[in-house]
Amino acid sequence: MRIGLDGMPLAQPKTGVGTYTLELASALAGLAPREIFELVSPLPYQGSILAAPRPANLHLVYSKPTVLGRHWWTIGMPSYIRRHSLELFHGTNYEVPLRASGPSVITIHDLSLLLHSNTHDARAVRRARMRLPLMTRKATCVITPSEQVCGEVCEHLQVHPDKVFAIPLAPGSNFVRLSTDKTIECRRRLGIADDFLLFVGTVEPRKNLSTLLRAFEWVVRSTELRPSLVVAGQMGWKPDQFISQLRKSAVRDLVHLAGYVSDDDLRALYSSCRIFIYPSIYEGFGLPPLEAMACGAAVIASRVPSVAEANGHAVRLIDPHDVDELAQGIVELLTDDSLRQSLSAAALQHASNFSWRHTAAATLEVYAQAIKLKTP
Repeated sequence: MRIGLDGMPLAQPKTGVGTYTLELASALAGLAPREIFELVSPLPYQGSILAAPRPANLHLVYSKPTVLGRHWWTIGMPSYIRRHSLELFHGTNYEVPLRASGPSVITIHDLSLLLHSNTHDARAVRRARMRLPLMTRKATCVITPSEQVCGEVCEHLQVHPDKVFAIPLAPGSNFVRLSTDKTIECRRRLGIADDFLLFVGTVEPRKNLSTLLRAFEWVVRSTELRPSLVVAGQMGWKPDQFISQLRKSAVRDLVHLAGYVSDDDLRALYSSCRIFIYPSIYEGFGLPPLEAMACGAAVIASRVPSVAEANGHAVRLIDPHDVDELAQGIVELLTDDSLRQSLSAAALQHASNFSWRHTAAATLEVYAQAIKLKTP
């Protein structure tokens, strides 16, 4: 059986959806060695993706589009499916071929474009409002990363619950705890001090970095604690408000914008931070907290449904709009070694319950269901 997956998330620096796409495809290929899995993209892959080891039955296909094929989802991808006899296509990033007749599965990671439209570019919001209902109607089955998003898809896109399956994500196998001495080279190269707080994610309004900065300012102003704050992630849509706020901040010299960092460097930062902080106002799952937990970090995260669902009691949950609660959480974990170590131990235990193999096994069951539903 030949199964296609959307490879376009791997044609740009790897973020959350790219991580999902690559980890899932690799785990699927490892779990089903007799099947052929093809990541298909009309854009060239990142060099790091091409160089990475992968199972022999996982192929990276760069399908350079023709003039007509530049309409990828209406012409290019359906044509590829027909020519290469794919038995199923999985759109890992909100899109499936609109004119293909075979079974398809779509992953809807979250509905932030619809439910938190003020945190996104207006053109992206208009496109989502038009295309998401089309895509979910076209797909044979829908996968979401959490029960929360599953419910949102059913409610806001009018999708029947029997068609939607919640399958949690997992930290990559490379995210394991490193000893402090193994993180020194990374921190020195990036110019990061020994005592630091960490945020990982795209710099955009939804990630709520303005609240994190205000809480950090309170900690520095009101206590003798002087950690640095490291923000690791590329600039997204409309980061200007946070950047402007940072430039005016009295603690700006303690804030380190690390930019996009590799998974190896992330592992070192997760393993050596005093606290990992994730104050996002909305997530479909929230993978960085789980990656941090797999590396033994004590985590403070937003008390929003999907994040709470994914991370349970192994993190310190806070109201993402409450600066004081976040600041107090930071102070408590920085000053109470026993509490921080207890949270770290709980984090390691909780993260061990997740694996991409489990995610892939559940996804294969959805594939079988989609093929069954499309079989006359």
